[in-house]
Amino acid sequence: MLDLEYFADKEFTNINFAKDSFTKAEYENCKFEKCIFSKVKLSETVFINCLFSDCDLTSSNISAAVFRDVKFNNCNLTGLQFDGCNQLLLSFEFTGCQLNRSSFFGMKIHKTEFTKCEMIEVDFGRADLTGSSFNDCDLRNAAFDNTNLSKCDFRKTYNIVIDPENNKISKAKFSIMGVPGLLTKYDIVIE
Repeated sequence: MLDLEYFADKEFTNINFAKDSFTKAEYENCKFEKCIFSKVKLSETVFINCLFSDCDLTSSNISAAVFRDVKFNNCNLTGLQFDGCNQLLLSFEFTGCQLNRSSFFGMKIHKTEFTKCEMIEVDFGRADLTGSSFNDCDLRNAAFDNTNLSKCDFRKTYNIVIDPENNKISKAKFSIMGVPGLLTKYDIVIE
């Protein structure tokens, strides 16, 4: 990632990077609004303190990309392999995003905020999500396998199924409506 072009405090609005070329660079304090990155190669690009708002990043290649203090608002992030991005000092938050079929496999993403997100079939296998918050998120068919969910807040999630015997859930918070998702494997009836 040496010798990258540098952009600071820039705004990019209504740009279709799927048609126009995207410059692999370091972007700091930049805002991307209503931009299309669908299937664009973002690998090895650096994003620091950036905001993506109403953008489409569906199936983009984010291999070795850097995300530090990045916010995604109302973005389509379907099919992203976050587990392939650079995890050094990684931090991001998601609000109103579609993350369906994305992967966070094996990642260490403590205290990550997910708010009003659709997260169908997301892979959290072997991830460490300690202290993360899932507020008003649909976690239908999300995969939790050997995942550290300690101190996570699931009180306002729905369609969540977690096997407590196969995941660390110490001090995690669930609403009474979420408890059946902890008992699914036992095939019992709760009324």
